[in-house]
Amino acid sequence: MKKIALISHGCAKNLVDSELISGLLIQNGYEVTLNENESDIAIVNTCSFICDAERESIHSILELVEKGKNVIVAGCLAQKHADELKAEIPELAAVVGTTDFTKIIDVLKHINKEYVSEVSSKPEYNYPEEIKRAQITMGASSYIKIADGCNYRCGYCVIPYLRGDYHSRKMENIISEAEEMVKNGVTEIILIAQDTTGYGIDIYGKPMLAELLKKLNKIEGLGWIRVMYAYPTNMNDELLKAIAECDKVVKYVDIPLQHSDLEMLKLMNRPSFDYRKLIKKIRSTIPDVSIRTAFIVGYPQETEEMFDNLCNFVKEMKFDRLGVFCYSREKGTPSYSMKPLVPKKVAKERYNKLMAIQQEISLERNKKFVGKTLPCIIECASDEGEVIARTQYDAPEIDGIVNIRTDKVVIPGDIEIVKITDATEYDLIGEL
Repeated sequence: MKKIALISHGCAKNLVDSELISGLLIQNGYEVTLNENESDIAIVNTCSFICDAERESIHSILELVEKGKNVIVAGCLAQKHADELKAEIPELAAVVGTTDFTKIIDVLKHINKEYVSEVSSKPEYNYPEEIKRAQITMGASSYIKIADGCNYRCGYCVIPYLRGDYHSRKMENIISEAEEMVKNGVTEIILIAQDTTGYGIDIYGKPMLAELLKKLNKIEGLGWIRVMYAYPTNMNDELLKAIAECDKVVKYVDIPLQHSDLEMLKLMNRPSFDYRKLIKKIRSTIPDVSIRTAFIVGYPQETEEMFDNLCNFVKEMKFDRLGVFCYSREKGTPSYSMKPLVPKKVAKERYNKLMAIQQEISLERNKKFVGKTLPCIIECASDEGEVIARTQYDAPEIDGIVNIRTDKVVIPGDIEIVKITDATEYDLIGEL
């Protein structure tokens, strides 16, 4: 049996693709390893969202090439830079685009014979339901991709050009996958897409995320359901009501707004309206909700006044969780040729200022949990009695954690009631 090394970079959506690649390999008689030293063939599923992500992927590829591996580059970097990759790294065995990974078995037949390029000029991502995912990370939580591609054309984003237009999966396939995960011991499922709130429009004629949540909520043995990557315009009353009423859906809304200044939102080709009303509606409909958002600073033409508007908006809205990103200029995006550019130094100063504002807000909000008891999902435990957990208000790997000291034996994936004893800017401390 031939063993193949699989290295995955990038977001959770890319991780699901890596798990589909892994499943495809296993279905075809290959063995998959995450240890690159165990195989002379390595598939690197890459990210190309921003420059830093590209650099990380390229570094990984070069390391493998230097070790004499047969390297197949898959995913976003291959889709975006197929020709350049071959020109700059002639030792590559193959490149495989974002929507072509189902052809990897054929590509492997050419290893050591000839270079292969399988990159569709017009990518269209349709989820390959015939492949049984082989999960790379099995733990308390697992991701389900409910759609891929994107119909929006935000000024800074290259994703639609790498993955094509929006394609939803059929609801019955998603529910079946969730049921299988629960049978395998997953406690929390996390729904992902480039835009989860647009789910179903293309195949059912209307947004169907609310309906999907209601059906998933009936799965026996499932603990939590989390929704990521919401888009402002489809955050309708029906969806908010479903999040509020479904007991397994965590009271957590991830809605990357990207900015608050109306003129800047137009420049970004984002929905341009006052988001205050939307945030207030989310909070009034879903009691005790935690709202996560993300903003971009240093976008071309961002003035001091626009940035000040954003700072004031953040101070006023007091988001529970917030990420800030400095604008990354990407070829192929509408903003690439926009002028004037904001100097990198200025963008970094704005990043630091906004993060400092949020740090104070985050500490203030976390302190409100001290003395309270919260259901927490156990992530891992050490023999020394240190336990890492998360509240329903924290998504894995991007939000905070709860550090627990206890003599009690706990099992990863279980949901335990934890008394919060202290708080820092981003994490909580508790006891069982």
